[in-house]
Amino acid sequence: MARTRAVDFEEKQRGILTSAAAVFAEMGMEKASMSMIASHSNVSKALLYHYYPGKDALIFDIVRTHLTELDGAIAAADRTDVTPEERLRLLVKAVLRNYEGADNEHKVQLNGTSALSEEQLVELQAIERQIVKRFSSVIRDINPDLNKGRPLLMPVTMSLFGMMNWVYMWFRPNGPITRDEYADIATTLILEGVKAVT
Repeated sequence: MARTRAVDFEEKQRGILTSAAAVFAEMGMEKASMSMIASHSNVSKALLYHYYPGKDALIFDIVRTHLTELDGAIAAADRTDVTPEERLRLLVKAVLRNYEGADNEHKVQLNGTSALSEEQLVELQAIERQIVKRFSSVIRDINPDLNKGRPLLMPVTMSLFGMMNWVYMWFRPNGPITRDEYADIATTLILEGVKAVT
């Protein structure tokens, strides 16, 4: 007979993922150990292995959870009843709001995927492609000529992701601007710059 899940299974699992992301972000994927993660999570090593058989499973679940929540936040913010320019602004704000408090998970996403299997990478890349496609379709609506002559839609789209993905390196909550203000800056840079791209 299959073992039933504890009532607090998801809560404990989420706590382990949060703690593991902090350990990976601080120590790096190679130096972090399951013992460190168990200690940081305040669980026994045996219980940690009950949830995750190894570091690769942890890394995968951290990134998958992070990307799935990001995709959900973007989908919730996406409005087709506004101009493409305003739609892009809303999507950028959704990303930067979702990144708030998720620096560790974001670092694992950027630095930890080399430890994953091809099958795991394919699953994560499918979510990433879905996110990128939503942005590129809006940018294409703003400038339909981006792919005429030369394929420039993807470089422009990925330039926007570059501005968003590296925010954790310099943004400070008590700094001179808020996340929403930076979202407006990044969106304006794309909106103004994309007009000149041919």
